[in-house]
Amino acid sequence: MGSEEAAGFEPATGDGPPLGRSAEARAASVRTAFEGLLQIRRLTGGGGVGGDPEASPAPWELHRPVRAVALALESSGATPSAVDASGHRVSTGYRVRTGETPRSVRVDWAGPPGSGAAHQEEEALAGCAEVLRRLGWTVLLYRGPRRRRYLEVEPPAGVLGAR
Repeated sequence: MGSEEAAGFEPATGDGPPLGRSAEARAASVRTAFEGLLQIRRLTGGGGVGGDPEASPAPWELHRPVRAVALALESSGATPSAVDASGHRVSTGYRVRTGETPRSVRVDWAGPPGSGAAHQEEEALAGCAEVLRRLGWTVLLYRGPRRRRYLEVEPPAGVLGAR
């Protein structure tokens, strides 16, 4: 049994170590986890866009928004950033963390110094926003310090437990 099976699957948030497993094994784990998320949506019947239960976050996601957003992004094929053991960023990609308001999530495009992440962020974050909107999340693009862009992701209004 591998360490992921023993510890349970965790989607990449962009603040962890580089993904160490083989690409095929990781993709299979991500696919299984995402299919489970869609099944939860079907069973809880959120009644998303057009009555499609898969088109709106489930209560499980509202209680674990960072995990749900990270899983959605990783399952779409987006690349997560990563840090080494000393906390230095070693790869460019998305970074998912708790947002400024309850149940919100912030998505940045992060990379090591000199990686060009700031020049890639507009297009990369647009792709992330498209994935998340398709899954029923409300996504807003902001500019923060040093004019760096980021996404603020929230459950849609009217979803049980959303603000």
